[in-house]
Amino acid sequence: CSQSFVAPKWLQAIDLPKEVYQHLARYVPKIYCLGPNLNPQSEDLLAQLLLQAPLEWYLCGEEPSLGLAKLEQSNQPSQLCGHVFKVGEPTYSCRECAADPTCVLCMQCFLGSVHKEHRYRMTTSGGGGFCDCGDTEAWKKGPYCQKHEPNISDSSQEDPLANLSADMIARTYNIFSIILKYAVDMLTWDKEDELPQGLEPPERGDTYYCMLFNDEVHTYEQVIYTLQKAVNCTQKEAVSFATTVDRDGRKSVRYGDFQFCEQAKSVIVRNTSRQTKPLRVQVMHSSVVAHQCFALKALNWLGQIIRYSDALRRILCQVGLQKGPEGENSSLVDTLMLCDSKMWKGARNIYHQLFMSSLLMDLKYKKQFAIQFAKNYERLQSDYVKDDHDREFSITDLSVQIFTVPSLARMLITEENLMTTIIRTFLDHLRHRDLQGRFQFERYTAQQAFKFRRVQSLIGDLKYVLISCPTEWTDKLREKFLEGLDAFLELLKCMQGMDPVVRQVGQHIEMEPEWEAAFTLQMKLTHIISMMQEWCASDERVLIEAYKKCLTALTHCHSGFTDGEQPITLSMCGHSVDTIRYCVSQEKVSIHLPVSRLLAGLHVLLSKTEVAYRFPEQLPLSELSPPMLIEHPLRCLVLCAQVHAGMWRRNGFSLVNQIYYYHNVKCRVEMFDKDLMMLQAGASMMDPNHFLMIVLSRFELFHIFSSADCRKRYNRENANKDVVQQNSTLIEEMLHLIIMVVGERFAPGIGQVENCDELKREIVHQLCIRPMAHSELVKALPENVSRISYAHTKPGVTGRGLYELRPECAKQFNLYFHHYSRADQSKAEEAQRKLKRQNGEDSALPPPVLPPFCQLFASLVNILQCDVLLGMLGAVLQWAVEPSGGHWSESMLQRVLHLIGMALLEEQQQLESNSEDNEVTFNFTLKISRPGEAPSNTPSILALLETLQNAPHLEVHKDMIRWILKMVVSIKTMRERTAAAPSPEGAGHCQEQTVRDKDKAERKRKAEMARLRREKIMAQMSEMQRHFINENKELFQQSLEELDASTSASQEHSPSSWDSALVCVGPRRWRAGGSERRQVVTCILCQEEQEIRPDGRAMVLAAFVQRSTVMSKNRRRPPHNPESYDPLFMHPDLSFGTHTGSCGHIMHSHCWQRYFEAVQAKEQRRQQRLRVHTSYDVENGEFLCPLCECLSNTVIPLLPLTKTSCRYFSEQPGLSLWLNTTSQQIKALHSAQRKAKPTSKNPYSSSIKEMLTTFGTATYKVGLKVHPNEQDPRVPIMCWGSCAYTIQSIERLLVDEEKPLFGSLPCRQDDCLRSLARFGSACWSVSSLSTVQSHFVRLLSALVPDPQVENSPCIVDVDMFHLLVSLVLSYPALHCQDSSGLSVDAAQLHLLHLVTVAHVVQILLSSVPELSSGNATILLHKACFSLREVSSGWHLWRCVKTGILPFLRGAALFFHHLNGVPAPPELQGNLIFFCHMLAEWCSHPVVHQCLQTPKTLISYPRESNRLIELPEDYSALINQASSFTCPKSGGDKSRAPTLCLVCGTMLCSQSYCCQTELEGEDVGACTAHTFACGAGVGIFLRVRESQVLFLAGKTKGCFYAPPYLDDYGETDQGLRRGNPLHLCRERYRKIQKLWRQHSITEEIGHAQEANQTLVGIDWQHL
Repeated sequence: CSQSFVAPKWLQAIDLPKEVYQHLARYVPKIYCLGPNLNPQSEDLLAQLLLQAPLEWYLCGEEPSLGLAKLEQSNQPSQLCGHVFKVGEPTYSCRECAADPTCVLCMQCFLGSVHKEHRYRMTTSGGGGFCDCGDTEAWKKGPYCQKHEPNISDSSQEDPLANLSADMIARTYNIFSIILKYAVDMLTWDKEDELPQGLEPPERGDTYYCMLFNDEVHTYEQVIYTLQKAVNCTQKEAVSFATTVDRDGRKSVRYGDFQFCEQAKSVIVRNTSRQTKPLRVQVMHSSVVAHQCFALKALNWLGQIIRYSDALRRILCQVGLQKGPEGENSSLVDTLMLCDSKMWKGARNIYHQLFMSSLLMDLKYKKQFAIQFAKNYERLQSDYVKDDHDREFSITDLSVQIFTVPSLARMLITEENLMTTIIRTFLDHLRHRDLQGRFQFERYTAQQAFKFRRVQSLIGDLKYVLISCPTEWTDKLREKFLEGLDAFLELLKCMQGMDPVVRQVGQHIEMEPEWEAAFTLQMKLTHIISMMQEWCASDERVLIEAYKKCLTALTHCHSGFTDGEQPITLSMCGHSVDTIRYCVSQEKVSIHLPVSRLLAGLHVLLSKTEVAYRFPEQLPLSELSPPMLIEHPLRCLVLCAQVHAGMWRRNGFSLVNQIYYYHNVKCRVEMFDKDLMMLQAGASMMDPNHFLMIVLSRFELFHIFSSADCRKRYNRENANKDVVQQNSTLIEEMLHLIIMVVGERFAPGIGQVENCDELKREIVHQLCIRPMAHSELVKALPENVSRISYAHTKPGVTGRGLYELRPECAKQFNLYFHHYSRADQSKAEEAQRKLKRQNGEDSALPPPVLPPFCQLFASLVNILQCDVLLGMLGAVLQWAVEPSGGHWSESMLQRVLHLIGMALLEEQQQLESNSEDNEVTFNFTLKISRPGEAPSNTPSILALLETLQNAPHLEVHKDMIRWILKMVVSIKTMRERTAAAPSPEGAGHCQEQTVRDKDKAERKRKAEMARLRREKIMAQMSEMQRHFINENKELFQQSLEELDASTSASQEHSPSSWDSALVCVGPRRWRAGGSERRQVVTCILCQEEQEIRPDGRAMVLAAFVQRSTVMSKNRRRPPHNPESYDPLFMHPDLSFGTHTGSCGHIMHSHCWQRYFEAVQAKEQRRQQRLRVHTSYDVENGEFLCPLCECLSNTVIPLLPLTKTSCRYFSEQPGLSLWLNTTSQQIKALHSAQRKAKPTSKNPYSSSIKEMLTTFGTATYKVGLKVHPNEQDPRVPIMCWGSCAYTIQSIERLLVDEEKPLFGSLPCRQDDCLRSLARFGSACWSVSSLSTVQSHFVRLLSALVPDPQVENSPCIVDVDMFHLLVSLVLSYPALHCQDSSGLSVDAAQLHLLHLVTVAHVVQILLSSVPELSSGNATILLHKACFSLREVSSGWHLWRCVKTGILPFLRGAALFFHHLNGVPAPPELQGNLIFFCHMLAEWCSHPVVHQCLQTPKTLISYPRESNRLIELPEDYSALINQASSFTCPKSGGDKSRAPTLCLVCGTMLCSQSYCCQTELEGEDVGACTAHTFACGAGVGIFLRVRESQVLFLAGKTKGCFYAPPYLDDYGETDQGLRRGNPLHLCRERYRKIQKLWRQHSITEEIGHAQEANQTLVGIDWQHL
């Protein structure tokens, strides 16, 4: 069956479909599904040969590779990119040029486009969308990248089919229609045991598959557990099954005959049907499965073929959209769409991708497809709501690709009435209504809640349709849009008044009512309501019609409400008004009023677009009933006020939450703001007195202000304290409301302002609270505005990326800004007063100057001078004058003063802007200076203010009252000036002058008082200090004496120049005097002092020992087997070390033991109570330092300096002599080991000995990862190694930070090193002497060969510093049995010389490349001689010098701490001395024998390890991560790619596929990697989350701020904001420093203590 044979046969065939089907029927079952294991490589190869090749031959009519190449050449490349995004791939959108936020570019197009210089936004794709490069409707400018730039020459209008021969077109058409029909039939096939006609196989086998399908109801764990039971497989297999099912949507879990598969099916169904619907399982015949597999392959093949040519793509679209025999909805594309929810995930993905690469890439057919999509919209959405797969696997997800194209969206609205369809479909799915037809969300079942969540995607679609506002309208579009608006008003009518609440009196509400669903709906609709208004505003006729429709809807809503409310008449201050009796605190009231709010928005637009003035005759403004308009919004605002006043406490939290969201930035644009606008609209059309009386009546305060003698205090009869308190709050809230109604003029259409003014004011008021970071600021602004928000000039950015307010903006501050919550308001007030005090101004916060109202709202200012308001102001001021009664509060007065200030500013503005002839109607000053009418004769407001100015209980408001009086004076002078223009200005001026003088005097007095207060406090403090010193005199004496002693001591020690050199090793070393040797410390637990003595009670330092690879030069070395490993010699690549750190806090050993026992006991109790991890692991001996809570796992004993006999240098032997003596001692030892010998006495007390053992065992246990064993001979070796490693790492740290060797260490590290060194020199006293002696013998043999010791290592394989430390620290064990009078000091010096020279040899060997083993000695000789003639050997000399410096610096640190010598002023002198001796040393026979062949050499000085280099731009990392596939599950994209910052490996974290077993439990990839790369400590960057992860061991971890910042100086953890991120070197250095200091574990400990949620995370699974 060769392809060249099949294709010609097909070319001649009369009934081609039949031929092809026979071919498929014959070969498909032979290739696919021949065993339990689906998908080996051979299937693809065979399918390529037997199935795809004939198709391609037929298509091209010749050898496919030639034919397809020809097609590709003649093809015009598409201008659309159409790259389909994979999960986690980076996508870029341009904030300046994108038509809407859904327009994105792939990385390649972005890098070649103009947008990378703009303010772009970077996100990671959820998979499934495609790149919009080349789509001119998606970008305002720069639609093409360089690659897709269209050629000007080609006439792109021509039909792509013109290039193909008619013959080819016919063949393509045939084959595409057959294959597409075959694929569609197979994928939508629902019989499990038979095949479509024409595909029955020639011979039918009897094999079946048990096929498991994915659903989104069951969890991974449930599926894995069920599978293990049903098809008895291992956990690992079950996990891989579950992963595949989740990825592809289905997987065969068993293969065999029918019975065998059926049995597995029944087990699965039985096991998963308990709580929910069972998992979907089908037993399918293997041939059906085979054809389905090939159908997917065929679709893939179609997708690949059409890439060769646009013509093929067009033919495929034509085939797909061609109507079938059944007429409507019968094309193949329709069939696929309508069966979408019946298919499995993998099939859906493949055909969606085919649609994207064919239908959506061809503009002509995109339109046809869009029409079909819209026609089937309702059915598709209903299927989606019933289906349980995520939206991204549903065909409905393609709506984003279609509806966001403005031209398509408008076409669908006009031709398919899409807007109405979407809204109707939405309404159909929400059927729960109450009697009035409103939505009812109470008592939702889980099923309904799930459905409600899915239905919300419809709102998303509506948003896409409305996303871009039309610029020109056609009549058809107007008609259909208004039809859509009708449907939308129906939806809003169902929401008007939903979830009403009634105040609970007496007892608390029993069940919290469901309120979230209604608010979810409101939030989702917020954008849509705003967009609807934008659409209306863009066309005058639409706006007028919409206004009428909305008004009708509102009237309709109200007609249902007004029944039971009886009319009443209110009168006050000589005015009266008719209204209805209604109490918010007794009747039903609802917070949802979308119809009123939409009307308010449209009313403001009438004013903004000036339609109201141009076509008044078309608008029903005269028919409006203002009281009806304001009724419901006013009730809503009163409800808020009463909740603040605490009257609704018994209604529980649901109401509090509703009020919170009502004001919250997410909802307020279409809730609170619009209610305020509605009040302004109503008030502007009413008599202000009537408006205020209705407001008083709704606030239930009318009775207080309307009584004739309301100023005289009405609280005599009303003594209930609660009620008084509530009324106070209500009066404050009502005054605040009046301030807002008159003062909020920053919405375009209410005041004469622009959009940007409104935004600017928001930003200013946010920054008045405190300086804010960019992201905080954006969060505080409404979403639809935040797109423009960046364009504003930001006040200066400080280092941390905070915006601060410019001083000149502070005068725009309005204390009663309507978006402040109460907390914000008090913070802002405090901040602004503080600022004014700092600048030396008075602390009044007067109202800001406001922009003028638009014409439609101009009458609002009259509220400020109407009789009712003046009556209220007078009443409050009167109460303030005589504050005996309880019914008065300062904030009430503050609001009244604010209102008076607003009125004065208004009057001043009108006077200033007034031209000569017209009279200013606003005369507030006149009205406030009039006393009351005859009977009561109340004082005027002005008189009351002047009285208040001197009231002692109003200090705070003095400044404000003074400001008001000053304003009154200046306005009066202005009026006089306009009344009599030539009149002299003197009078007013002098009055102002006196006010100003008073002002100054007052301020001076305040400053003087403050100064006196400060002085008094200072005097008290110094008195207390003196007192303290007198009481503790002896303490201070003592410390002074010690100071004297130490200075004199240091002088005594320098009689001659020889002695003045501070030598820290050798017989001439500096000796500590008595006073220095005494060391007194305090225990942090019992606060007792204690001198450190060898026979005293032990004092210990809290310490933390950990394994480390920070200095490792070889991360690939496998970890040692802890049982048999011999750690005596450290390899120079330092691949594993043991580091000891300490927080420097000292305790008695017995106090610490008591503390630790308490911790253990507490841990046992905790385990019985609740199973959460603590941040420390008590079973491993961990605890937190009792003082600083630093993580520790052992303690180091503090030891005094060892006393040494002092003999002069002359008596000490030279090196060779000393070596002789030592080797004799060693011989003696060798012989002595055969005979037992008494050990010397131990100088230490028992408690110290116990602590020595404790620390030794801890280091041994941690360093080797074994169980503690005090007898093990390796204990002392591990301690010496830890001492050496810690010193080396500290020395490197100091070099990297360019700090001096001495004096720059924090004292905690100093103490730690001192204790470590001294501990090392004492630890031989608690282990067996002979062990330590044999260690010393072996160590020395590495330098001085010893016939008795076998296999001593090659000199290149030993780290010399470790060797030095071990030799020096083990020597006392030899010395203690010695009577030859050699001093330890001399030994230390000789050992230092020996090791140093060995190190020099090591450096020479590693730095001279041409060394071969034969002539090593000769070369070394040359090297040494050339060192004398500096000229030729300066290079070598420099090598040696730089190479040996780290070693010498380490040695200096070591001996300094070991022998307690003060640090010398400089550290250089030693070098010359060695160089003289070098030649003799190198010819010394000892060295030659050590030189075996050099292995892989470490070069000296060892470079410090760094964390890996990170790219400057974060998107490079994202891209790297998106192309990273999981190493285990063949080519699958990793969900959480994570980068190790130590070695640069990319890992697949947090997923089942990459779990490995470590010490008996499953751990994730990162945890496993830490043990291989960082000895259990790891630093990772989680690329998709932009988060640094610290891990230590299996149970500890924390997240840390990433080193990437955006332009505003903020990190973006979770990549939520998507601003471009760049590497911040400072932060990265900080992370690197933590790592080099070995502080990662400590950092994690602190983080976990501070944040308990971190403790509960299963870190080992990351």
